[in-house]
Amino acid sequence: MTLSWVSGPAASKAWRAAVVVLIAGGSLFIAGCGDKPQEAGASQAAARVNKAEVSVQEIDFVVQQQRGLRPEQAEAAARQILERLIDQELSSQKAVDLELDRDPLVVQQLQAARREILSRAYLQKAGEAAVKPTPEEMASYYEANPALFRERRIYSLQEIAVEAAPEQIASLRAQLERARSVGDFIEYLRANDIRFSANQAVRAAEQLPIASLGSIAALKDGQAILSPTPSGAQVIVLAGSRSEPVTLEQARPAIEQYLLNSRRRDIIASDIKVLRGAASIEYVGKYAESAASAPASEASGGLGGPLK
Repeated sequence: MTLSWVSGPAASKAWRAAVVVLIAGGSLFIAGCGDKPQEAGASQAAARVNKAEVSVQEIDFVVQQQRGLRPEQAEAAARQILERLIDQELSSQKAVDLELDRDPLVVQQLQAARREILSRAYLQKAGEAAVKPTPEEMASYYEANPALFRERRIYSLQEIAVEAAPEQIASLRAQLERARSVGDFIEYLRANDIRFSANQAVRAAEQLPIASLGSIAALKDGQAILSPTPSGAQVIVLAGSRSEPVTLEQARPAIEQYLLNSRRRDIIASDIKVLRGAASIEYVGKYAESAASAPASEASGGLGGPLK
C-alpha cells in the first residue's frame, strides 16, 4: 500500500496528524481497548499557524492519552501540548517547503506510521468483542493461583545471569546442586572463567514471570533454581521472603483486567490467524528460503503491577 503525498498545508497537516498519534504513545492497543476516541465533528481551532490550524480536538486527543493526569492538571497540560503542536506544525511546514516529505526515507517512515496506526485501530476494534469475566471465573482464577493471592509472598532474591553454551548447562546445574552456598557457586564460576553478573532484588509474587512463580514459591530460604536462557542460564537464589496474602476482594480488579486482556489477546491472535489464512502471502528473495511461522507470538505473564 502506498500513500499519495501533496505539498503545502494539506501535506503538513497529514504529517502532523500521524505525529500526534505517535506522541500520544502506544496506548491504542490492549491497555486502551476501553477508551473511546472522540467522535469526529467540526474542527475547532486552538491556534492558527500560517495557513494551517492546530485544533482543539488534536490537543484533547493527546491529553486523553496522558495516564495519571489529574483533572486539575488538564488545562496546564493542554497548553503545553498546544505549544508542542505549534512547534511541530512550524517544523513540518518547513520540512514540506524543503520537500523533505518526498525524501524516500521520510516517505517510508510515514508509510510505516500509517500502517502501524491502522493496525492498532483494527486490533483495538477486534479486542472490543472480549466479554468481561464473571465473578465465578474471577473466583476460580483466584483459587487456582494461591501463590499469587492467598499464599502471596514478597521475595528477596539473588539473581545471577551466567553466560554459557548449551552444553554447559548440565554441569552448571550439577555444580549448583553441590554448592553449599551461593558464594561457593560464584567461586566456581570465577575459577572456571565463566562470565556472569549478579544483582539483588525484592519482588512481589505478581512481579515474577507466571511460568516460574510456582518453582520460586516452592523454594526454601537459601535454595536456588537454574533456568536456561538464550545466552546461558539464570540462577535465582531465595534469600528470604515474607507472607503478604491478598483477599479475593482486593485482587478482583486486577484479576478482571488480566482475564479480560487475555481474552482480547486470544481474539486478536485468532483474527490474525484467520486473516493470514485468507490472504495471499508470498515470501520473496532470501525470505522465501525459510518462510517465517506466521502468527505473532503471544506474550505471557502475571497480572502485572502490585495488588493492593
